[in-house]
Amino acid sequence: MWLIFGAFVFSIGYEKTGLGRRVALLLVRSLGRRTLGLGYAIALADLVLAPGTPSNTARSAGTIFPVIRAIPRLYGSEPGPTARRIGGYLMWTAFAATCVTSSMFVTALAPNAAALAFVKQATGLEITWTAWLVGFLPVGLLLVALVPLLVYVVYPPEIRTSHEVPRWAAQELARMGALGRQQLLMAALVVLAVLLWVVGSNRDIVLPLVGSQFIDATGVVLLVNALMLVTRVVEWDDILANKAAWNVLVWFATLVALADGLNRVGFVAWVARGFAARLAGIPPLVAMALLVAFFFFVHYMFASLTAHTAAVLPVVLATGMAVPGLPPKTFALLLVYALGLMGVVSPYATGPAPVYYASGYVSRRDFWVLGLLFGVLYFGALLGIGIPYLSAVRPLG
Repeated sequence: MWLIFGAFVFSIGYEKTGLGRRVALLLVRSLGRRTLGLGYAIALADLVLAPGTPSNTARSAGTIFPVIRAIPRLYGSEPGPTARRIGGYLMWTAFAATCVTSSMFVTALAPNAAALAFVKQATGLEITWTAWLVGFLPVGLLLVALVPLLVYVVYPPEIRTSHEVPRWAAQELARMGALGRQQLLMAALVVLAVLLWVVGSNRDIVLPLVGSQFIDATGVVLLVNALMLVTRVVEWDDILANKAAWNVLVWFATLVALADGLNRVGFVAWVARGFAARLAGIPPLVAMALLVAFFFFVHYMFASLTAHTAAVLPVVLATGMAVPGLPPKTFALLLVYALGLMGVVSPYATGPAPVYYASGYVSRRDFWVLGLLFGVLYFGALLGIGIPYLSAVRPLG
């Protein structure tokens, strides 16, 4: 829970220093001459910010959206009849991309770290920051590379070139001035955190020669938070004012404790045995696919990824563990990777969704249709690539 809370402080630093906005504007300036390039700039900006921004609401709705919402108006694209000129493409690309990046890093979505706590309770597995990344890499990189192009094909913009946008981004960067001390400090601290996450475990398959674990993921976050306070990148009053961070800390810590209590008294195992009995005789891989599908698409009934994680993940995990022959490592990773991806399915499925829906550039009907289309695509990629890859690579060792 302290990992989640501490990572929220990263979001404060990105916003207060302006580093997040600068990164987004730099990518727009470099890649924004064509509408498709602008779509890739948006996706790459989200990807760059994701490892150090645990809230996709802060990253996408709070950092990316304020930058891109000014672009459609340059072309007379407003909510309503002119939305499809360019605004609809940009908004859906930004939303679809952040759902992918939310699954790529443990620290890219608030419930991710909590999901690992549930996995450890149910299976005894400890998934490191790097093991998470390595396990999702082929799915994540493919989707990040395809999303802007797919949106360009299935929800095409009427305007295909955008020569004015790089000039606008250059003007905004000029107004921001040179890279300041606080932004440099913030960037350095984020790099430090990522490096410590990478080398913090001897289970790391990227750096297998690193010695025994010397600092865990939560320790990294708290260390960097302390450095942010010492260097005055953020102030203590900024942390006190972040209601979302404190709300998640208190609420989700309580939910994890309650879930552990239900597990201790045998309730979760009882429910799991009931579900597992209905899967008797089904091949383990088929049973695993059905359970992951249930976990993914039942999110239509939830307006919060955090609530979904707390309510459904322990039961589905326990059910899978009760199925003979089901590979626990692959199963656990598929479930936690699904969390960010499932946010694409509806206008209320994840924090940024209401922001992009309320922008008016994607109609109600289009939002639901695109959500279903991209939800099926993401789910297909998760199983079609994830199962064979995880079975072969085994990122947990």
